Amino acid sequence: MLHHLAQVNIARLVAPIDDPRIDEFREALERINTLGDRSPGAVWRLRGADETHGSTDLRWPGTPDDPLVITNLTVWTDVESFRQFVYKSEHAEFLRRRRTWFEPSSDPQLALWWIPAGHRPDLVEGAERLDRLRADGPTPFAFTLRRTFPCPEE
Repeated sequence: MLHHLAQVNIARLVAPIDDPRIDEFREALERINTLGDRSPGAVWRLRGADETHGSTDLRWPGTPDDPLVITNLTVWTDVESFRQFVYKSEHAEFLRRRRTWFEPSSDPQLALWWIPAGHRPDLVEGAERLDRLRADGPTPFAFTLRRTFPCPEE
């Protein structure tokens, strides 16, 4: 496989990560991240200093002074593998309940794009993709699960 699928998503918590209102989410992070890591098609996940909380300690380039904005950046072999994890695993239950822990947003919070196999994107690259998706809508440069684009080698 010459390309893999990168995904970045961001969200703004309703309270700090150590606030009791976030307990259920925070306590499930390690389990859900491990589930993702072991899912068919998972290739790589950006990790912060505190592995228990995934990458919640990393700052989003667009809001570096806002500790309530948390990120997730992963690489998958293909769209369908990522879709299965998002909607068909235990992750789906947390997705359905996201408004419990996160502020609603009218802007896209997730961007997908194709990368050369072996490349490890960073949050700056993820921010560029998400910003472009927000500005232009889905394109081959950055797209969504609702509007995907084929892998360049297809």
